[in-house]
Amino acid sequence: MKSIPILLALLVSFSLHAASRPNIVLIMADDLGFSDIGCYGSEIKTPVLDGLAANGLRFSQFYNTSKCHSSRVSLLTGLYCDQAGSTSLSRGTTIAEVLGGAGYFTAMSGKWHLSKQPTDFGFQRYWGHLSGATNFFTGDNSFRLNGEEWKVPKTLNGRPFYTTHAITDFALDFLDEATTREKDKPFLLYLAYNAPHYPLHAPEADVKRYDGIYDEGWDKLRRTRHSRQLKSGLLPARFKLSPRAPHVPSWKSLPESEKQWEADRMEVFAAMVDLVDRNIGRVVNYLKEKDLFDNTLFLFCADNGGCPFERTRGRYLKPWDPKSYWTYDASWAQASNTPFRLYKQNQHEGGISSPLVVSWPAGLKTEKGSITRDPGHLIDFMATFLELSGAKYPATVGERKVDPLQGKSLLPILQGKTRDPHDPLYFHFGTDRALRSGPWKLVSSKLGRWELYNLDEDRTELNDLATRHPERVKDMAGEWFRIASDVERLKGKNVKPVKTTLSKLNFRKDTSNRKSR
Repeated sequence: MKSIPILLALLVSFSLHAASRPNIVLIMADDLGFSDIGCYGSEIKTPVLDGLAANGLRFSQFYNTSKCHSSRVSLLTGLYCDQAGSTSLSRGTTIAEVLGGAGYFTAMSGKWHLSKQPTDFGFQRYWGHLSGATNFFTGDNSFRLNGEEWKVPKTLNGRPFYTTHAITDFALDFLDEATTREKDKPFLLYLAYNAPHYPLHAPEADVKRYDGIYDEGWDKLRRTRHSRQLKSGLLPARFKLSPRAPHVPSWKSLPESEKQWEADRMEVFAAMVDLVDRNIGRVVNYLKEKDLFDNTLFLFCADNGGCPFERTRGRYLKPWDPKSYWTYDASWAQASNTPFRLYKQNQHEGGISSPLVVSWPAGLKTEKGSITRDPGHLIDFMATFLELSGAKYPATVGERKVDPLQGKSLLPILQGKTRDPHDPLYFHFGTDRALRSGPWKLVSSKLGRWELYNLDEDRTELNDLATRHPERVKDMAGEWFRIASDVERLKGKNVKPVKTTLSKLNFRKDTSNRKSR
């Protein structure tokens, strides 16, 4: 009979532990640059995220992988992309599988962009599109609900279908289930908004909110955002604004008709970011109404820097017309990435630097509105969730043999401590590559020669020190190739030696005489 009290004690202990474990809401925006929300310097209206930051924590050195699918792999697995098997996830396990095994209710809403479906990788509930991009008004044929095909309707919940709204609608449905049928479990909700990824689509009324805001162009916008970043303390004054890229024309040089076109498309981009913020507000309000907000860990980040790819067709159509297909290009992307250089796909700071806003009233030990300078990376989410949940990182999942975890828990930082940093921190996408060791960063773009920067003094990568420190370049390059070969298992052009000169980078294309493409 002694076993009964012991069993009861264990059950009570488990119940208390489960109740104390935080809920987790992990939010990723798509093609959002470092400076595109208010608390990172933007003029775009993001009061919800700004409020979370004002009462929580911001990271000034948080990194993604510079590309859509690879960032999603690292976020989900705690591994470098190719190490995990890239989109197949064949050598990784997901946060949903691990937390689900530890008693969490797991749900996802939004963009997947990997193989199979989220329900094949531990998510108990899923709604969204499997594709990498979709028409925001009409969707595509890749939408799924809990593994089944889902046809996009003209209206949803009493208003015209719009993907950003729908992602939140289904997220709230999943939260309803989590707080009723699964109320004894903590939950993981992964929200993967497709916005502001192209095509630039937004309802007319939301675009009109930004009418005239961008008429003074990208040059002034970059200076204004940088000034806000310095004033807020997000960045120290020694980090100078990078110069306008050679492939980006000065705003003053544009004809008036082109100025209007350029301002118009940035207005749409801003509206899309604004709508993401308002939809996050719906989730925040729901959890506050359910008295669950205080013990919910909110994490907001982006998958890569601003996107430089000009793919506009039908620029004569309005961005609230489903047939339109606008993008913005390197000109505005450089503004999105203020104060950094280069863009999505590059491993320079403009490509890999992400905002990270953290809110957790019951668990954060930092002062409200704090900024941490400790570097972090998407691979750190898995390790953080393992520590918070008490879950174990598995060696195998089904027939998958899981690679060793690369990430390190962010919990010491959330507790107001300084953690031992990654040394080194590795980056790769295509033929772009980088390695960070302490303050030193080695980086190559499109197999161009290695560049070397001291990020403590020169975060905007303006003073290349490679010729002054050839031995450091040699040692760090050797370490990059070791990780690329032994950890990521890269082959072919991805591990070719770099050139002796910088590669020419061309991004911006003229659309002034093209009605369609």
